[in-house]
Formats: sequence, structure tokens, C-alpha cells
Amino acid sequence: MYKNDKVIRRYSEPFKLKILAELTIGKHTKSELCKLYSIAPTTVNEWIKKYNRKDLMNTRVKVETKDET
Repeated sequence: MYKNDKVIRRYSEPFKLKILAELTIGKHTKSELCKLYSIAPTTVNEWIKKYNRKDLMNTRVKVETKDET
């Protein structure tokens, strides 16, 4: 295998929807699914945007104690 050879992966529509469904039910986190199926996190983010599932994107939550407010 040559140094510049890259593996191009094509994922089927049902597979993409399966990953998004698993994210929806909370069975696994995005990072767990990426490791489990060897998918780049950016790829999953692209699927989330493609299928308009912005509810699955990472959100930031600010946590404060009463003393900090």
C-alpha cells in the first residue's frame, strides 16, 4: 500500500439513519458511536446537518453554583 492511498468510505442511507436513531435514543454518545463504527465525528456532524437534526448537535451548558451567580 502506498503512502498516499486513502480509503474512501461510502455509507448507505439506512446506516446513516441508524446512527442518528441511536444518538436520538441516547443508547451511545456521539464519540462512542464514532469509535464503535470507526466513523469520524465530523462525518456524523455532516449527517446531522444533512438530515436537519440539529437537536443532536453538541450544546454547551453553563453550570454555576449559587455562590458564583
